[in-house]
Amino acid sequence: MKRHLLLVVFLIGVCAAQAQHRLTYTSYAKGVEDGEKSFTQIRQTGTCIEIKSLDDEVKNPIPGYAESVTFVDFSVDSVYTVIQYPDSIYNSAYHLESEGFSNEGMEIVLGYQCTKYKTIINSNTIEIWMTEKFGFDATPMPGLGKLKGVMVRCARNGSYMTDLTEIKKDKTFAKTLLPAEMGKRITGRQMSQLRKERLVMRFPVFDDEQINFAEYQPFEKEMPYDSTVHFANGTLIVKRIQLPKIPDHYQLFAEIRQRSNGDAYDRTASVFVIPTDKAKSLMDGLQEGVDALPFIVGKDGKRYQGIKAEDNYLPPVELVRFFTSFGVGHYNDRVKIDGLEWADENLYKMEITELSDHLSGDVLIGAYIGNYDGGGHKITLNILAYPNDYEWTANSEKHHSIPLFNTCNVMEIAGQNYGRLFLTDTLEVNFEVPENATDLRLRYISTGHGGWDNGDEFNPKENVIYIDGEKMFTYTPWRCDCATFREQNPVSGNFWNGTSSSDYSRSGWCPGTATNPVYFDLKDLKPGKHILRIAIPQGADEGESFSHWMVSGALIYNTL
Repeated sequence: MKRHLLLVVFLIGVCAAQAQHRLTYTSYAKGVEDGEKSFTQIRQTGTCIEIKSLDDEVKNPIPGYAESVTFVDFSVDSVYTVIQYPDSIYNSAYHLESEGFSNEGMEIVLGYQCTKYKTIINSNTIEIWMTEKFGFDATPMPGLGKLKGVMVRCARNGSYMTDLTEIKKDKTFAKTLLPAEMGKRITGRQMSQLRKERLVMRFPVFDDEQINFAEYQPFEKEMPYDSTVHFANGTLIVKRIQLPKIPDHYQLFAEIRQRSNGDAYDRTASVFVIPTDKAKSLMDGLQEGVDALPFIVGKDGKRYQGIKAEDNYLPPVELVRFFTSFGVGHYNDRVKIDGLEWADENLYKMEITELSDHLSGDVLIGAYIGNYDGGGHKITLNILAYPNDYEWTANSEKHHSIPLFNTCNVMEIAGQNYGRLFLTDTLEVNFEVPENATDLRLRYISTGHGGWDNGDEFNPKENVIYIDGEKMFTYTPWRCDCATFREQNPVSGNFWNGTSSSDYSRSGWCPGTATNPVYFDLKDLKPGKHILRIAIPQGADEGESFSHWMVSGALIYNTL
């Protein structure tokens, strides 16, 4: 560290020199008219240059944004990058290398007599043209190496170009380029990681919360903020939180970590938002009993509570459907198999940007894992927001979603029926397309259940979607890659033929995985009222065994 501090003092001295220039570089895709361009500025004094991206100049920066400047002193072949946050400053340094380039001779480029150099980096062919006309060294890309003179052009694979577009003398800036305060020294890798991490907005929801089968006191009060409340004998948890309105250029992800806390089986699980902008919501069922929810009566005579949108009710907005594995974490020491090392936990991470309109303001977020075990499972949930622009107010389309149906019976232990209606009925929902909707789609999640040979868990079944009486889409949920996740299933049954029960293909899911939504294009639907129906050839009951389907759907669209 002492050597670096002495070097900084030395650099401050040598960078105060005579000639001063300002150079501008433009990067662009060759042959692409009206393509995006980026701009880099260099300020030069003697043997020192300061490199700064002009694209990073933002008026209203996002949280976690850092101003970044790179300095090079060619007299000692040192490169410094300095980043500054409102509360801290960091710098990293590396030595400017000069190996790996071949001299390809002289060429005239952009009107300058240049020496052409060539190298290959990670299968990319890099060509650089340097001129010694100006009597000093400058490059906007010191990471590529040290070459004598001023860079006139750089071509990557002959298609992406960076050109010197302006150079002029300029004495308007200070002759000492390096700042007096460079902050804490860290490695280049640490700096890269720090910059990424500080740009991500993280909203913790559940922190290692237990979801188990146990006696919990009924909760009939108004939901408090930032407190986890258990419902349905502990198999469903809800937290009320405040989330800020985030610009639409951010991508939102749900990150879920789950492990067994005693339950050894693969269980259906769901993370969801409870909409409260209608007269009734799932909270009415949780606090007053399942019969407080709107219901339909199937031809089988059963009540199916809270499964579809009504004039006075919206079903839960399913963010992620996932399935626990066989005992990951808790049972890792029970079975040893050569060549397998059990995972410590399951990680499920899914983009939920299209549902972001339900993730701002006063939000009720729930998590359900169906189980009958006193230890149950432990779950951690974070909502992560990743920016796509440094400007907080960057223009973007607005995301909208309307939940239409959800037969995932998250109140299973409190008496909510399984989605068995498809044996005798179709699921019918009325919906309305707004006037200004663009990119209209149906976000659809479907998994089949019934865990015996003839059950729908192990037999592909075609889901058919009708719009206004016309057959529009067919889809067969099926996963045949379940054996990929063997390391997440320590107490899955192992059979005589070398397979495991967790290896078996299933109707849209595997133990230890999340189920990806599928999307059906509805852009040709005209504004106004429509009717959607879902038909599934659900298998017949066998004794006390029955099949059922968990389907959820939301209308998603954008507006400008």
